[in-house]
Order: sequence, then structure tokens, then C-alpha cells
Amino acid sequence: MVQTTERLTSTTSERYLLVYMIAVLIIITSLVIIFFVVFQKRKNKLLLDKLKQQQAFEEEIVLAQTESQEQTLKNIGWELHDNIGQLLSFASMQLSILKMQVADDVKDKFKDTSEALKESLKEVRALSKTLNNEVVLNIGFEKSIQNELDRLKKMKFMSAELKIDGDKIEFTNRKHEIILFRIIQEFLSNSVKYSEAKNLNITLDYQKESLKIIATDDGKGFHINEVEKGSGLINMKSRATLINAHLQLHSKPNAGVKLVIEYPFPN
Repeated sequence: MVQTTERLTSTTSERYLLVYMIAVLIIITSLVIIFFVVFQKRKNKLLLDKLKQQQAFEEEIVLAQTESQEQTLKNIGWELHDNIGQLLSFASMQLSILKMQVADDVKDKFKDTSEALKESLKEVRALSKTLNNEVVLNIGFEKSIQNELDRLKKMKFMSAELKIDGDKIEFTNRKHEIILFRIIQEFLSNSVKYSEAKNLNITLDYQKESLKIIATDDGKGFHINEVEKGSGLINMKSRATLINAHLQLHSKPNAGVKLVIEYPFPN
């Protein structure tokens, strides 16, 4: 009887000990899990903060580059308008004076040169306006694009058309207006230099929450993979990222080029 009681007591003690050990093990495991979860969250937060800092740093670099480029373009615009424009005006005036001093049968020979000088002066003045962001802001986004298309049409294109869909929504951030215009200007510049296109088209589609811009040319096109890392495309994408816009470039050989920009209006 005594042995049975001792055995029962021993069994009960062992059970208590086992329960105690299991409880301790559960507590330790729980603490380890909690520590791991807290550590992982803290690690993820640090990584996220580092990523945000890196993105902010990259955006600051792009912004600084953009502002520097804008100042350079403005200076070039001033130089074209003030200095080159004055030289062309002086040359045109001197040619007109010289024309008055020659015989009538020689005057007709001055006509083409005089017209070329006048057109050059108009072109320089028009170009100087598109390079100055203050002028762009003054005349507006749509008018600036139209002026650029008109200028290019005179240069070499059969048509250069701007289409506007939807009700116009004003930009709350005027810097974004300039950046979008520069992206379009980059596209048009590439069309002039490389595409051998005859026609240009730009559509501004004002939607409720965003502005969709579609720019196309009917030139010779290219393999998109060949220019993915080109400085021009990288510059366009960097500018788009800076204003939270999504940019896509589509092209195939002999199929022209299509630029699509989705710019979300800030809330």
C-alpha cells in the first residue's frame, strides 16, 4: 500500500515536472518567435527606410540635373534670341541696304538670300522661346507643344498635328508642366534626327484623374531593345519618374515610334 502511494506520488511529480518543462519550452519558443518577428519587422523597416532614402537621393539628383538643364537651356535661349538673333537682323538689314545700291537686274539675285535670312531669324526666335521655361509657362503647355509642332512642320514634316481630347485640367505643379514638355520635346528632337518621318501626331487626352499623352511618328522605327539603355530614353524615363508618370516607348523597324505617357493628376 505504501509502495503504491509512493509510486502514485512519483508519477504525479513526474507529470508536474513534464508539464512544467513543456510550459517552459512553450514560453521560450514563444519568446524566440516574438523576438524573431520583432527583429524581422525592424530589419524590414530599416531596409524600407534605406530604400526610401535611396529613392529620395536619386530623385534629388534627377531634380538637380533637371534644374541645371533648364538653366542651360534658358541661357542658350537668351543667347539665340539676343546675340544670334541680332546678328541675323543686322545681316538682313545690311543685305537690304546693299540691295538698294545695285542695278535692277541684280536685285532679284538677292531675293532668295534675303528670304533665307528672314526665315532663319524667325526659326531662331521660335527655338529660343521653346528653350526658355519661363516662356513655356507663360504661353501654356498646349500652346508650347503647338508652337513646337508648327516650327518642325516648317522644317521638314508634311504634317505635325496636335489633338486634344477631354476637358483641359490645369497643372497644380507648373514644374511638372515643364518636365512633360521637355519629354515631348526630346521625342520630337529624336524624330527630327533619326526617324526620317514625314508626319508627327500628338494627342493630349485629359481624363478624370490623369493626362494621357500619345506622340507618334511614321518614320523608319527601330528595335526597342537596341535603345533601352540609350541616354535619351533614360533621360525621358528619369524625368517621368520624377513626376510619378508612367512612360512607355513602342517601336519596330519600318513601323514608326509611339510614346505613351500616363501622368496622374495630384490629389
